Amino acid sequence: MEGFVSEALWRWEAMAADTSPVALEGVNYEEPVQEGEELGDASSMHHTVILGWSNKLAPLLRQLAVANQSLGGGWIGVVAEREVDQMEMDMKTQNTDMYGTTVDYYSGSRLDSEVLRKTSISDASSIIILAEGQVADENDEVAVNIIKTIFSVVDEDEFKGHIVVELSDIDNESYVKKVGGDHVETVVAQDVLSRLMIQCARQPGLAQVWEDILGFENAEFYIKRWPELDGMRFADVLLSFPDAIPCGVKVAARNGKIVLNPDDDYVLAEGDEVLVVADDDDSYAPSTSLPEVRMPSIQSPKVLSNKMPVKKILFCGWRHDMEDMITALEKSLGLGSELWVFSEVPQEERERRLTEKGVDPEHFENVKLTHCTGSAGSKKDLESLPIETFDSILLVADGDTAFDADKSRPLTTLILLKSIQSKRLPYIEARAVQIRPAGNTQSSWIDELQHSTSQSIIISEVLDAQTKEVIAEADPREIVISDEMVSMALAMVAEDKQINGVLDELFAEEGNEMFIRPAEMYLEEETEELSFYEIMMRARRRQEIVIGYHRVFKERPVINPPNKATRKHWSLDDSFIVLVEKL
Repeated sequence: MEGFVSEALWRWEAMAADTSPVALEGVNYEEPVQEGEELGDASSMHHTVILGWSNKLAPLLRQLAVANQSLGGGWIGVVAEREVDQMEMDMKTQNTDMYGTTVDYYSGSRLDSEVLRKTSISDASSIIILAEGQVADENDEVAVNIIKTIFSVVDEDEFKGHIVVELSDIDNESYVKKVGGDHVETVVAQDVLSRLMIQCARQPGLAQVWEDILGFENAEFYIKRWPELDGMRFADVLLSFPDAIPCGVKVAARNGKIVLNPDDDYVLAEGDEVLVVADDDDSYAPSTSLPEVRMPSIQSPKVLSNKMPVKKILFCGWRHDMEDMITALEKSLGLGSELWVFSEVPQEERERRLTEKGVDPEHFENVKLTHCTGSAGSKKDLESLPIETFDSILLVADGDTAFDADKSRPLTTLILLKSIQSKRLPYIEARAVQIRPAGNTQSSWIDELQHSTSQSIIISEVLDAQTKEVIAEADPREIVISDEMVSMALAMVAEDKQINGVLDELFAEEGNEMFIRPAEMYLEEETEELSFYEIMMRARRRQEIVIGYHRVFKERPVINPPNKATRKHWSLDDSFIVLVEKL
């Protein structure tokens, strides 16, 4: 515990003091674009325009650069109301490898049509509008005006690219899309973060899975047409890609609707496209023949309990969309669950806001809501809470206090919580349970493993890249949900707008979701040698799609593993990452 505290504080101080510029490969620093000068032949390269400046910009540039790597690089224009020299200097400190992608900066208003013309915006394959301010409605109103300015420069009928808007409030989505039409896709930043936190509160291991899938460094979603698969059942399509995992079909007969996890008997028709998880857009193709796979025995698959997990969760902080998070947990947790909200926002104010949003905790069926008032930066206030009794602790960015302004606040709170947890270790050890009780073949051993550890799961929402890096380097096991994940989502939708619908469903309360399943649901013995294809076929008995696995004691999961036909040794200590429709 002391090692984590001292190392984290040391790294924080060192990084805060480090302002030395580091070269950003691929960025044009020596010869910035002059007034009136446009990009070169932008149509000859993958061209993206980013309008705005925020802490999401650096990770967004990094993700776009990785995405462009297979193309030999791309071209990115950034427009912001900052001096070009300052923008260049700020990005130099990020030490980001751009893999051949060139970035040019333009100083001026995003509402200035002449500035937009300099970026060759008409040739852009995608335009990303970042939210710059703190007030949601103002951000979205600015986005609407920017879209209008874009279409004063670009011929809307001939424009072949699309616009990705970082939306601040989901209630404004219909208005933004009305102005932008089919050219606009929206990514609601706060919604992405809150949904990730909720999923990770229920299944902590999903944080690493989402980091891998949202980023372009590992496996991600791709959609492509493969005519040779026409007439093939989806059950056979699943086994057709040695280097990818099919997850759905874009159905031509349904106006291009993407159906995740379709029935085995769905037959691909002319015009259908296949959604896969793959390492890159050019890294996979269907095989000319199906692999030989030993099909599962005819015995019935092990039955999963429909009972929702009972959890005790603590929120440290208050978000403007807290009512959505509370409502989502009420729907996804089991009877007897508890939610505690600890914030500097007065309890009366919190209750008033929940009431205004139509949320009445008195009518909850599964969850009991408890309010506590105090500062997340005060050890005395935190010690007043039964910290050792919570399954998960969610540190949320408290927009009504100094949480957002004080970059070190999440780190301070995390250190204080760990200190309190370590002092109350005897209680935690007393409540530890056997990981897999004998004879209980349907035990949720992942939850039990969490209870047997020395600390509750802490999930931190961090809006500052330096703080995230400090926490990750001090202890890689920490779960951090950061703005970087929003940048990943923005980049993914910028590269292919169709993916937005996939993410919407995976983050929504209905439809398909990713789960971590214990290996006992797929193994017929305590240890077994099976190929990954065989695991996939066993999962199909419950209409699940296995996309990866996590070995016990290994730091990271494996998504879209290679050598899927090779048999490997599996045990009950392993777990599998599956796509499954919510019950």
